[in-house]
Amino acid sequence: MELTKEIQKLKEERNALILAHLYQWPEIQDIADFVGDSLDLSRKARDTEADVIVFCGVWFMAETAKILNPRKTVLIPQPNAGCPMADMVTAEDVLALREKYPEAAVVCYVNSSAAVKAVSDICCTSSNAIQVVKSLQENQVIFVPDRNLGHYISRFVPEKQFILYEGYCPTHEKISLEDVHKVRAARPNAPVLVHPECRPEVVDAADFVGSTREIIDYATAAKEQEMVIGTEIGVLHRLQTRNPEKRFYSLHAAIVCPNMKKNQLVSVRDALLHMQHQMELPNEIRDKAAVSLRRMMSLC
Repeated sequence: MELTKEIQKLKEERNALILAHLYQWPEIQDIADFVGDSLDLSRKARDTEADVIVFCGVWFMAETAKILNPRKTVLIPQPNAGCPMADMVTAEDVLALREKYPEAAVVCYVNSSAAVKAVSDICCTSSNAIQVVKSLQENQVIFVPDRNLGHYISRFVPEKQFILYEGYCPTHEKISLEDVHKVRAARPNAPVLVHPECRPEVVDAADFVGSTREIIDYATAAKEQEMVIGTEIGVLHRLQTRNPEKRFYSLHAAIVCPNMKKNQLVSVRDALLHMQHQMELPNEIRDKAAVSLRRMMSLC
């Protein structure tokens, strides 16, 4: 494909690294140098020797790459690829909670803005959230912005009091308990694997709960030949690529993140060609946000 060849040529010329989240279109995943979940991508962004990072994901992910490697040029192919959950909480919201609960530690999900990370104590991803919360000395935990992930974590750390912000992922929120019942009736021998951003009742009904990477690892190791996946459909491409002998089905037909799907091959090509849509952050916010991110990464 000519567009793919052009991207590869530009990537070499720019000394660029293309990172793609597991929720991206299959063709975006296929041209990326590395595909992973938020934690995996954060590590790659921190450690790369490339001059340019092309981040095929959503806005907060490109921000995170810039925070962790501020001297690199970070490009986001589609600058309007946002995250509704991240938009549900502001730095002012966090500061108000801090005032109300002065003895609490603030844990922010990586699905949040740099400004929110800057006023939080520590960041987390869905794959390390339990470990992060257990590392805290404080007995109270303010968790922003995802109430569902926060509720899931609280089950594993019952000794702490959780103050959950009322944010959520609109894509995972679509999945209902009825969807689980329907798929079990249709595929009774297929385990149901879901993301902790799903509603608590969906999590309770699942056979396995984990981050996108954990879902992939579990499905790869499982003896079952059919599985039902309760997270964004982009994961199915990676699952099928790694496990061609198995069959994977989406728990809900509409588990599609419209923002993740905004990136296209042509936008990746144009970002590299014109060096456009560069991520920039105010130094003060970037430096403060780096504290919460690096504190997380020192644990994991």
